[in-house]
Order: sequence, then C-alpha cells, then structure tokens
Amino acid sequence: MTALVVVSHSDPDSLTHHVARSISDAIRAAGVTVETADLAAENFDPRFATADLNLYRGNGTTPTDVLAEQQRIDRADHLVLAFPMYWWSMPALLKGWIDRVFVSGWAYEYSPGAAFVKKLDRLVVHLVVIAGDEAESFERHGVYDAFRTQVERGIVEYCGATVGSTTILYESDTRTREDLVTEIDEIGVAVAARMQDQRACVDQPS
Repeated sequence: MTALVVVSHSDPDSLTHHVARSISDAIRAAGVTVETADLAAENFDPRFATADLNLYRGNGTTPTDVLAEQQRIDRADHLVLAFPMYWWSMPALLKGWIDRVFVSGWAYEYSPGAAFVKKLDRLVVHLVVIAGDEAESFERHGVYDAFRTQVERGIVEYCGATVGSTTILYESDTRTREDLVTEIDEIGVAVAARMQDQRACVDQPS
C-alpha cells in the first residue's frame, strides 16, 4: 500500500508542514510507502492557462507538469491533502492543483450524450485541515457542511474516490505549538489507522 501526502503552505516551518510530516511519519511506521508533494517548494503553477484550456476543449495534450502529478497519484492507494483553511475552503495553490490535475479524461470522463464516468474509484482521500477558528463556530456557521459540499462531495466523490477521513485541527492561531503537539501526533496515528482498516477490508476474502 502506498500514500501520497500533498502539502500546501509556503512556509516549511508552518504548522501545516509539521502536521504533514507527522502524518507521513505515522504512515511509514504503519508499513505504508509514502511519497510527499510540497506544492510550494516544487513551484507548482496553479494557473489554469492556455494549455489547460486546450486540453479541456479537447484539442490539446496534457501539460507535462500536470501529467507528472497524475502519475504520482496513480502510484498511490491513498491521497492525503494537508492544508490551512482559507475562506471556508483551501488555499489557491491547492485549488489550482486540483483544477489542473483532476481533469476530464483522467479523473472522470464526460462528453455530450455519453454517460458520466467516475475514474478515481480506486483512490481513498484523507483531508487534514488546519483551522484558526473553534469547533463551536464551525457548527454554528455551517462551515463543515459547506466544506463537505465543496470538497468532499464536489471534488473527491465527484471523481469516484472515497473520503477515507476528514480531520480538522481547530484553534491553530490561538493555541501554542506545544499545546498542539499531542493532537498533531494523534492525527497522524488516526490517519494511518484508517489506512490500515481500509487495507484490512480490501484484503478480506469475498
């Protein structure tokens, strides 16, 4: 079993990166092969440019950088997205990565008059969100419902992938790093355990 951990934050010393490293360590300790994609460090271009439009319109080829990202995901059984919450959703860098990588012909297949085909049904996605607000505020304002509609349903399930887990680290702006350490470690262990549980289900004889 393999996992691809994608982290989206420009500061390598950020809490988001710390969480991503903790998750990667826990996954490796569980016997899972891990690959990491640091979108900021790798200078991934999130802009949906002319080459992307041509591909969408059916008269172009997949840009080289997009193809490389698709191949990384193809190598993985589990995809972990670690990112801070911006405006009830994800940073522009990660959103642009999804816009460019999760395209028709690879993530799904659509053409007028034909049945819609979801193509990522083999993939399990884990969402790990670093949030500044508190859980009570999320509940009161319907933030989680909005997040589920936008990301879990609108992206992951739309392409046929399974949401393996969604974890939100609350109050990241008001708690000290020391106060968050234990919870961060627990998140990594929990994500690794979900992967192990899902592998056990797959390995069970039918």
